[in-house]
Amino acid sequence: MSNLRELCKGLPLHPLPENKGRRDGLPHAPVRTPNLSPKEEQLALKNALRYFPPEVHKLLAPEFAQELKLYGHIYMYRFCPDIEMRAYPIENYPCKTKSAAAIMHMIMNNLDPSVAQFPQELVTYGGNGQVFSNWAQFRLVMSYLSEMTEEQTLVMYSGHPLGLFPSSPSAPRLVITNGMVIPNYSSRMEYEKLFAMGVTMYGQMTAGSYCYIGPQGIVHGTVLTVLNAGRRYLGVEDLSGKVFVTSGLGGMSGAQAKASVIAGCVGVIAEVDKTALLKRYQQGWLMEVTDSLDHCIKRLREARKKKMPLSLGYHGNVVDLWERLVYELDTTGELLVDLGSDQTSCHNPFNGGYYPVQLSFQEANQLMATDPAKFQDLVRESLKRHVAAINRLSEKSFFFWDYGNAFLLEAQRAGADVMKKGGNKTEFRYPSYVQHIMGDIFSLGFGPFRWVCTSGDPQDLVTTDQLATSVLEEAIKRGEPRLLKLEGTQEHRMSELGATLEHLCIGVKDSVKQQYADNIRWIQEAGKHKLVVGSQARILYSDQKGRIAIAVAINQGIAQGIIKAPVVLSRDHHDVSGTDSPFRETSNIYDGSAFCADMAVQNFVGDAFRGATWVALHNGGGVGWNNKVEEFHGDWNNLQEVKSERSRTRRTLYTETDTLWYNRRGEVINGGFGLVLDGTKEAEQRARMMLSWDVSNGVARRCWSGNKKAYEIICQTMEENPKLNITLPYDVLDETILEKALRC
Repeated sequence: MSNLRELCKGLPLHPLPENKGRRDGLPHAPVRTPNLSPKEEQLALKNALRYFPPEVHKLLAPEFAQELKLYGHIYMYRFCPDIEMRAYPIENYPCKTKSAAAIMHMIMNNLDPSVAQFPQELVTYGGNGQVFSNWAQFRLVMSYLSEMTEEQTLVMYSGHPLGLFPSSPSAPRLVITNGMVIPNYSSRMEYEKLFAMGVTMYGQMTAGSYCYIGPQGIVHGTVLTVLNAGRRYLGVEDLSGKVFVTSGLGGMSGAQAKASVIAGCVGVIAEVDKTALLKRYQQGWLMEVTDSLDHCIKRLREARKKKMPLSLGYHGNVVDLWERLVYELDTTGELLVDLGSDQTSCHNPFNGGYYPVQLSFQEANQLMATDPAKFQDLVRESLKRHVAAINRLSEKSFFFWDYGNAFLLEAQRAGADVMKKGGNKTEFRYPSYVQHIMGDIFSLGFGPFRWVCTSGDPQDLVTTDQLATSVLEEAIKRGEPRLLKLEGTQEHRMSELGATLEHLCIGVKDSVKQQYADNIRWIQEAGKHKLVVGSQARILYSDQKGRIAIAVAINQGIAQGIIKAPVVLSRDHHDVSGTDSPFRETSNIYDGSAFCADMAVQNFVGDAFRGATWVALHNGGGVGWNNKVEEFHGDWNNLQEVKSERSRTRRTLYTETDTLWYNRRGEVINGGFGLVLDGTKEAEQRARMMLSWDVSNGVARRCWSGNKKAYEIICQTMEENPKLNITLPYDVLDETILEKALRC
């Protein structure tokens, strides 16, 4: 395979490509343990072979069976293309439409080895965030996209391309669903089986929707989180000399190192996988690395004293690091850490998302495959030690938050001391970053807006950065997005562009000016720190007004020729409206609807008919699938299975304790979109319509739940748009009437 045109011809059968198996020099996904029955194994093999004509089945069947036996899944390594996997300039793709070429650009970026966590297993991030289930699906999708017209839509079922269907030019070109398992079977155990059989897929968030932009996305969110944590918990704007301790340097968590330096603090990040740690060091995201706890503490003290920004990667288990910090506190009286969190893939704790402190990395991977039950016991014990150390430090002036990776949820399930006295079932001893730090931002309509310059030219990204900065600065100053004067040959065209944007009045209130100022700082720092990995992309947190103004400015820039090729707009699913997740995005919704998914589903549907180029809806992402807990009292010696009264389904016993663990249901429904700007008036209209809905939907929902800031923002938006008419809640002014009424 040497070029994109060959890649887009579909499955190569005459001749079949050579089977090179798993390639050396690449990180690979942990072995899965789906525990298929013999009949289920046959079904998995049959499902894989149906992509190929019968004449090659005898050759492929034993090969696929061996993959299933060795790795717990059929990835079809033979069909992994021999091409440099990266986001090529959009004009290089052999397509009939710009939209299809833009989608190809985004897909290949998700699988770029510099971006993807396990590229040969088609995992972009999070340990199990799949782009596709196997390489046959990838090749078929590229073929379909190459032939798709503006009157067709490609339909994706959990990685599987169902086919091209007739549609209208105004319809999405691509509709994706991932992991949409019927709720009673939406469990971790069932998922492992269904994925092994090739019939569903865990798309995480932007992995399965083709919108991942490398760790830059989470860098920005982490910078904002750390800055706002400093303001809330420490009462400071300047984080110099403050120490932030966390874990994880993988697909998304790798952002923490760079975010620490941009925020100006001392960041110490533990990582058990040496390959992941060295990858971030070689990319320049980590300033220093060490495998010595003594050296780690020494450098931490030095940087803290000198108030020097530092990102230090500790090759080891974070539990050892937390326990060493406790030892320093107990023996010297010195608290060496101010802020703490965790970004292990704890949503997937038993399949490589969390490594127990009792084992080395290699030992853990081996035990995970050979004795899953014992491995799970060690994970639970490690989580309890992890939390115990954090609890000891928090007795002093140390502040910890859950970063939405299900850390506290899994710790609670392990029996750790994380419960909040008097709290509801989404509250723990430590807050979610959404509840305390980012929740108010979502209520204001701010979330992770992003764009990708499909030309692949870094200068296009510089231009879009300048446009976004000028829009935000002028919004703060005058309420008008007049563009800043730029130097160079494009100055005249930029001036003309500024004149076309005079009608975009996006004046902002004081409550959002701090967020705009943080974003301007972010754009400036992002350029300095060379955050682009893979596609030429940028992310910033913006509200509805900002998103629309930036989108229109970029679209006008394409029309004027100062941006050379179409730009894809997108966002993280982790946004104002995109995700219903009671332990993360909607954890600060207290009217009882945090466990309802109407918002995310409505967002997916609404984006589709308001102009999105593609839309995606996922079950699972970030906080993953759930282990449901049921109390049991009886004879454990005779118990092998349990029947849940609630679900009336049978589940296998995990551990003989006073609490019964079995898999039950997912933790999140989320969705996303891609919208291609090509410089046309139609693209501007689509952006205005779709982006308005994409934010207002979530703000309206948060308003109805009783959030005062969301109430203020949605009322302001209704004043500006007479076509918007939202149902507003009335407050119960005297809550004593509730108890009185219920006593009657």
